[in-house]
Amino acid sequence: MAICANGAIVYWHVSKGAEPSLARRAGRIGQSCRAQSHPEKVAMSLAKYQRKRDFAVTPEPKGVVKRRKPRALSYVIQKHAATRLHYDFRLEVDGVLKSWAVPKGIPTKKGGKSLAMHVEDHPLEYGGFEGTIPEGNYGAGTVMLWDRGAYEPLGGEPADDLAKGKLHFRLQGKKLKGEWTLVRMRGGAGKEPWLLIKSGADVKPISRRRDDESVLSGKTMKQIAVGSSRVWQSSRVRQIRN
Repeated sequence: MAICANGAIVYWHVSKGAEPSLARRAGRIGQSCRAQSHPEKVAMSLAKYQRKRDFAVTPEPKGVVKRRKPRALSYVIQKHAATRLHYDFRLEVDGVLKSWAVPKGIPTKKGGKSLAMHVEDHPLEYGGFEGTIPEGNYGAGTVMLWDRGAYEPLGGEPADDLAKGKLHFRLQGKKLKGEWTLVRMRGGAGKEPWLLIKSGADVKPISRRRDDESVLSGKTMKQIAVGSSRVWQSSRVRQIRN
């Protein structure tokens, strides 16, 4: 297992037969230590997100990098009717949400693949955002909180695995439960394409009704678009992590 000591990760051997959650918890602590050891790098991770938005106009949260005690890592999927309908897939890594735009949705059959374009990091608060981004703003359109829950890395440290170009993980959400893998492909012209691949066993496809139902409000995309300009509170973030 591992703890953070003076900015370094200190390891202890976890004997065979020890509770699996103990070994996983050690990984969480190691990850938390990483964020504390590189505060400048972590703080810069939201700069691109903040540059693209006018927070006097858009209801999206400005956000800050969160330092928190090790616990289950959160994930969020937001259905986003922008210029083109897509799904924003987000995993908590080092105090922010690492994010990918998935045009064709999440694969549910083993071996299924979906293109996932890597985009800028988002603040953890964004995991509670649902509403409408006004016209003229970056990402204008309706955003639904499509799924949320916790994820478990099945390899090494998530940040290390992402840097190497392959992250295997298990989702435990309200709609999705099972294993997936993100694999980086060769990009060009500043783009960073990945593949989101269904690993492990098949999961039941999401029905058309559930695909158009928010896990936050129960609303459809149309109802969100014509309703309140936003459904977001900072207290929502705590719900995502439970």
